[in-house]
Amino acid sequence: MGHLYFARHGQTVWNVENKICGATDIALTELGHRQAQELGQEIAAQNLKIDQILYSPLSRAAETARHISEITGIPMQVEMRLKEQNFGRFESTPRDGEEFKKAKMCFVDHYSGGESMLRFCQRIYNLLDEIRAASEETTYLLVAHNGVARVIQSYFFDMSNEEYANFGIKNCEILRYDFDEE
Repeated sequence: MGHLYFARHGQTVWNVENKICGATDIALTELGHRQAQELGQEIAAQNLKIDQILYSPLSRAAETARHISEITGIPMQVEMRLKEQNFGRFESTPRDGEEFKKAKMCFVDHYSGGESMLRFCQRIYNLLDEIRAASEETTYLLVAHNGVARVIQSYFFDMSNEEYANFGIKNCEILRYDFDEE
């Protein structure tokens, strides 16, 4: 049975300011760089068998992947489908804003120029289906965003809309997901 790992990028300024980053390209803070280096050291210390890192094209994920790759020697490759969801009019607004909380429950809303939750899930699910097909030969570490973490969690586990909307992981947290045997 194959598996994959997922890690969220390191801390950004907008994480500190409690703002929605979404598809906006926000850089890591100094702490974010240290978190990424510590994650690389943790992966090396645990001797995790990872063949390749796939990462989001946004700089916060790309820099996190770079630190991990430099420390572990695992090759890395950009994967455009791992880009965070575009939250349209909500980009740079407070993460805990009431209007945004309600909007996240509307899975076909494009947030005035953004990407609907359904389209976002479709692109991540398609990627996960491809990874699943290759999972016996290759173990991947996906380095991306909290929204991507939410979609991956929903791919592997049943979730209510509320559980989905509230799911999140910490900066540079790493999770393992096992593909079921069929």
